[in-house]
Amino acid sequence: MTPLPDRYCPTDGVRVPSDSLAWRCPSCHGPLDLDFAPTPAPLKSLTGRVNSLWRYAETLPLSAPSISLGEGRTPLVELTDKVSAKLDYLMPTLSFKDRGAVLLAGLALRLGPRLVVADSSGNAGTAVAAYCARARLPCTVYVPQGTSAKKLEQIEAHGARLNVVDGDREAAAEAARAAADEPGVFYASHVFNPYFLHGTKTYVHELWEDLGGRLPEVLVLPVGNGTLLLGAALAVSELYGAGLLDRRPALWAVQSAAVAPLARAWEQGAEDLTEVTPMAPTYAEGIAIPRPPRARQILRAVRESGGTFLTVTEDQIRHAQLDLASRGLYVETTAVACWAAVREGALGQKSAVVPLCGAGLKSGLARP
Repeated sequence: MTPLPDRYCPTDGVRVPSDSLAWRCPSCHGPLDLDFAPTPAPLKSLTGRVNSLWRYAETLPLSAPSISLGEGRTPLVELTDKVSAKLDYLMPTLSFKDRGAVLLAGLALRLGPRLVVADSSGNAGTAVAAYCARARLPCTVYVPQGTSAKKLEQIEAHGARLNVVDGDREAAAEAARAAADEPGVFYASHVFNPYFLHGTKTYVHELWEDLGGRLPEVLVLPVGNGTLLLGAALAVSELYGAGLLDRRPALWAVQSAAVAPLARAWEQGAEDLTEVTPMAPTYAEGIAIPRPPRARQILRAVRESGGTFLTVTEDQIRHAQLDLASRGLYVETTAVACWAAVREGALGQKSAVVPLCGAGLKSGLARP
């Protein structure tokens, strides 16, 4: 069995052994990164490999697990002559979160906890519940009040214990973290655990393969906790470092204007969050995160890529969802944020890809 890499704190360098159930830095309590610097395989060597994200095995910190549900390898379709959409809602649990959840469940299976816990606004919890079911691991998912009934139904259908917290998304996270500190508990955090980021980075490895060994000029990515954007930054770094890219794409981060702490920090030229952002109602509930723990990393990744931040209004989200549906693509309201940000010409003549991250059946149609 392949040895697991250690984790470390990117802020103060404290290291956490690979077999530990510790989920955050014991010193500063921040999220952890992985001591793992893989070299991706050349394009021609991918021919004939398994048709899932595990075809990029060289870049993953776990060997291909028996709990795979065939996640990954989602289609890329044109929206305009310059913009394409990657249909990441065509995953086993109908969201891109499967990319990271399969690694979290695989890691938990290796470590053998008595319980797995997760917190979520819906999609991450559903994905963790599904892969824990596949791995026969007991699982509890904490969600805030107001979570979509369809997402709650999906979590329970996978056999996870559902804990609806009296409060918002932050309250659900706090409840899960309290449970995670109990002995023998594995915290399947899509924010604090770096294995999740190494799963989401396969989004970009797939793009690179499907585009014949290149990437568009811009990757437009939704940002709440930033797990897809940080995964994308990891993949770009790996591909560029291996000489498999001749240029790095810019990362354009999209937030809901109603809850946009990172966009505000960006406008102020700050390296970290500059103020406490109150929670506000938004169609883009999946990216409505007032205090993302990896804020500093997200801002740095966008800055180093030559990218920027964009925000979208509720009207823009609603109209973009209808626009995509008129093109045959019915996705949830959070998942349309990137298309809402660029559909009216913000990209100019740049080529770009937007992710469609969750299926419309999960939350329904946005209504005024």
